[in-house]
Amino acid sequence: MSCILNIETSTAPCSAALSLDGKMIYNKFSFEGPSHAALIGVYAEGAFSEAKKRGVCIDAIAVSSGPGSYTGLRIGASIAKGLCFGSGIPLIAVPTLEILTATVLSQNKAADCSMYCAMLDARRMEVYASIFDSSFHPVLSTSDAIVDEDTFSSYLSQGKVCFFGNGAAKCKTVINSSNAIFLDGIHPLAENMIQLSEKAYAAGKFEDVAYFEPFYLKEFHATIAKNKVLGK
Repeated sequence: MSCILNIETSTAPCSAALSLDGKMIYNKFSFEGPSHAALIGVYAEGAFSEAKKRGVCIDAIAVSSGPGSYTGLRIGASIAKGLCFGSGIPLIAVPTLEILTATVLSQNKAADCSMYCAMLDARRMEVYASIFDSSFHPVLSTSDAIVDEDTFSSYLSQGKVCFFGNGAAKCKTVINSSNAIFLDGIHPLAENMIQLSEKAYAAGKFEDVAYFEPFYLKEFHATIAKNKVLGK
């Protein structure tokens, strides 16, 4: 039996969810802007209280590992590492783009797509993106890109590609392929981390609490970035 506290603070929403054997038993979230520092500690305290009420101990802390906001990820990672140190339990890192993709696949959105592209905004026309197939197997690992009409053309030529995340909206006017489908309102939330953190826990895939650092959004070189996504 596993009980995992999931923490997600990589973008504007702030959330925490507690799972017991893969089922959510506690969930708190806010979409009201950059209030992570004020809220996530309260959410975590509530999760520990819920676990105590049910007579179970929290076995691990899972935290979104980015890419994402520097401030948001720092807050989430600090809380998660502090709880792991204090409770003597392991830390699980869950990539933000996997959380986004798990959300879309679990809700059966755009089920006719052959590939799913999660995108996070990195200023101007820059994004960080990952692509998965319909079975959640990685097609493109997390890569940085400057989006133009050709950036994802090799994938769009193979079939419908679903784009989502806070980096997707600004690409609608640039990516003009009939195979491009854009989904609005897809956010990384702790409740959608549960299956991913459970899988990591079962596999014993833990981070070194002392040295763990999230993947922050940062500047990148335009030519290298574009070539990654074009497969050159």
